[in-house]
Amino acid sequence: MEPVLHAEPGASWWPLLWGPVFALLGFGVEALTGAVRPLLWCVVALALLLPTLVWVQGRRRVYAVLLTPVALHQGREELRVRDIAAAEGVEPRAGARVLGGGWSLPRGTGPVPLRLADGTVVTAWARDPDALRTALADLLARDPS
Repeated sequence: MEPVLHAEPGASWWPLLWGPVFALLGFGVEALTGAVRPLLWCVVALALLLPTLVWVQGRRRVYAVLLTPVALHQGREELRVRDIAAAEGVEPRAGARVLGGGWSLPRGTGPVPLRLADGTVVTAWARDPDALRTALADLLARDPS
């Protein structure tokens, strides 16, 4: 397995608590007013948990950033490190292709312009763009191929 030089998970798992907490609050309010239907509130918790699980898992796949000595993974896209020429001193260009398969940078992320070996400029992204830029620059300085 490759060592991980920079990683961002894309999303945390805590939103999965929303549905069960809402159901627990509903159960509590219902308990204060009289008859309680625990099975109904379990169904409500499950009905809210399942779509949230799909949403969180999707965000973890689409917004994840992973840098190894071999490749930079941005969402659904993989860019080999040997195809990256520079990570520092690259001017961002309007209209540069955004890595990861989206039309624009994901909300809450910052741009990391990269010059590829063929001279084109693409835009990588990360929640901590300085950390990704530094990790890429260190990796490219060690392995200029």
